[in-house]
Amino acid sequence: MFSKVLIANRGEIAVRIIRACQELDIRTVAVYSQADRQALHVELADEAVCIGAPPASQSYLKLDRIISAAGIVGADAIHPGYGFLAENPHFAEVCEQCGIAFIGPSAASIRLMGDKAAARRAAEAEGVPVLPGSRHPVRDLDEAKRLAREIGFPLIIKASAGGGGKGMRVVTGPDDLESALATAAAEAAAAFGDAAVYLERFLPDPRHVEIQILMDGEGNGVHLGERDCSIQRRHQKLLEEAPSPALSETQRRAMGESALRIAKAAGYRNAGTVEFLLDPRGGYFFVEMNTRVQVEHPVTEMVTGLDIVKAQLRIASGEPLGLCQADIRVLGHSLECRINAEDPERFLPSPGLLTALRLPGGPGVRVDTHAYAGYLVPPFYDSLLAKVIAHGRTRDEAVRCMRRALHEMRVEGVKTTIPVHQRILQHPDFLAGRTSTQFLTRLLAER
Repeated sequence: MFSKVLIANRGEIAVRIIRACQELDIRTVAVYSQADRQALHVELADEAVCIGAPPASQSYLKLDRIISAAGIVGADAIHPGYGFLAENPHFAEVCEQCGIAFIGPSAASIRLMGDKAAARRAAEAEGVPVLPGSRHPVRDLDEAKRLAREIGFPLIIKASAGGGGKGMRVVTGPDDLESALATAAAEAAAAFGDAAVYLERFLPDPRHVEIQILMDGEGNGVHLGERDCSIQRRHQKLLEEAPSPALSETQRRAMGESALRIAKAAGYRNAGTVEFLLDPRGGYFFVEMNTRVQVEHPVTEMVTGLDIVKAQLRIASGEPLGLCQADIRVLGHSLECRINAEDPERFLPSPGLLTALRLPGGPGVRVDTHAYAGYLVPPFYDSLLAKVIAHGRTRDEAVRCMRRALHEMRVEGVKTTIPVHQRILQHPDFLAGRTSTQFLTRLLAER
């Protein structure tokens, strides 16, 4: 096992990784920007190194500064978390060249799955259904126009190198293609340092269902069931749950097996998530593979009892997975509400000073956060403030637990998305399990 891990991230995921390391008796190193000098992950880590100015481009995306920090403190491994450099194959390569373990998949796997067009081809080769789309990143506008005619409208433009809803634009007709292409490419370049995008047929009202997988260095793998991530705004997830109320056991088994086939074909190692779209008739289509830990991983942890971050650490250190598919049991139901520092009406960021913070607790409730009373929410990064996770023996019990938790939670000084979650949790369609990626749009239009 590692002796010292540097966490190349910030916020709640950095805190989450530090806690897992502490339970495994691993020393931790936080890196931070000047804006995060008072951040919780800096306080909780054994050591901390400032790596630059507040903008991510001058700190958390500075690969050379992170590697230098690891060398200075003598870290033998780096955990990238999610976002920033987590899915950058060059980062994984540099870690390897410097003799530092990268807690994630190999650079080759990241590169294959990170090229979303190549990932689609890999899925097709394994017999996994995919939506019509470009087989390679789009080179220019003329190629995009030609591909759009072949794919048909509506279509969606996606960043080849990223996820999390960044670098994505829906195009309903040819007149919107040029501006959408430019906007998506610029957003992808800003978020991931790579402006490459690809095109895909857009399903107007699907469910978004993803499969969590774990694989060790010997090719042994399991899937941990699915998460339903259909409730989104601007292609970014807001509420997730496990298991999905939409899947039959037959669908669940087929999607899990498909996810493992794709991962094995990619020579995958460590934790990853294979994402699918589910159409109203029950057909499923591969979308992409996220080669990192997901924001919503606690949902799966709550229903399986497994610690995914500890599994990442053990697998990266060379330990065998020690699990087979028969060992995986899904017990009860879990929900996760992402509490963002945003205006709940317009979903615009709401940075500022947290003058008061009361976190919920009690049976079935978990909160992952980096926030505290007196914390200054910076304007430079993602607006995620906390993740509230609730668990119950049934979906109804989990929903009631989450309602109680959100009622108990108090945040003052910034606006949050708590009111939106409270509306979702009362809506008849949500309670009946009738959601899709357009659910939130319809909900907001009802006002």
